[in-house]
Amino acid sequence: MKEQKRIILLALFVSILLMLVKFVAFFITSSNAILTDAAESIVNVLASAFAFYSIYLSAQPRDLNHPYGHGKVEFFSMFVEGILILIAGILIIFKSAYNLFYPAPVDDLFDGTLIIAATGIINFGLGYYLIDQSKRLNSVTLFADGKHLQTDAYSSAGLVAGLLIIYFTNNYYLDSILSVVMGIYIIYNGYKLVRRSVGGLMDESDLEKVKEIVAILNENRRPSWIDIHNLRTQSYGHELHIDCHVTLPYYFELNKVHDEISELDTLINQKGAVRTEFFIHTDPCLPQCCHYCRMPKCPVRNEVQLKDITWTVENVTRNHKHYQ
Repeated sequence: MKEQKRIILLALFVSILLMLVKFVAFFITSSNAILTDAAESIVNVLASAFAFYSIYLSAQPRDLNHPYGHGKVEFFSMFVEGILILIAGILIIFKSAYNLFYPAPVDDLFDGTLIIAATGIINFGLGYYLIDQSKRLNSVTLFADGKHLQTDAYSSAGLVAGLLIIYFTNNYYLDSILSVVMGIYIIYNGYKLVRRSVGGLMDESDLEKVKEIVAILNENRRPSWIDIHNLRTQSYGHELHIDCHVTLPYYFELNKVHDEISELDTLINQKGAVRTEFFIHTDPCLPQCCHYCRMPKCPVRNEVQLKDITWTVENVTRNHKHYQ
């Protein structure tokens, strides 16, 4: 968590600096489109500040009131960031629509364009760094902040292109039109962040993580793991919680069952990219399992193995054994 705090503090510092630079560009030019970009930078600062707090909170140890930890706050952080982006986009569209009817003069446009281009390059590089680190540290907060900064960089790139067109054509009416288009783009990206955050808060299954787990299980499958079903995932910040049912031979004594489940837990945590906590319910095998059971020299087998079932996302997430 210390590394995440260091990264988000860097993002916060850079966001404050770039916000000030963009407002300088606005005061130089009086461009409505540049004001749009500067206003979005205020959102960047607020979002980075809230992201820092959410990372601090998610690092707190589990307690009686939060037995799963505080990691869910990272999804709330993403939600707040998405809402702030949506609000910024809506305000930008209203301001730009007003200036379509009541245009304001624009000065020193080329100098302002150069400043915006420089801030866009910095934002894109920082956003790329945050997204890269979010994958390594499994942090949705860093991912959201990185996506936000890259969105800002893309809008800056579109803004630079539009400002250059305005500069060379002297058609300053395009300034407000360009700002409206940028506002729509910003709203779309805010919606995507809100959608992802709501999915996390509602424990929407992360199919990519499930696919990774299923692949590991297939590659390292033990004959005694007859089937795995009712597998469900929940994300809590940088941790993943999984509960599932594992069918084992019914004649295994309790210590043997414990060893088998411990091996499965260790396997996923060693080979998976995310720290995972398992809650595993064990089921005894039934005669109906014999036709796909891999157990060699099984003392109670009543039918030869007729087929081999490969685990998939579809059959491990269903709430019944594979023979049903």
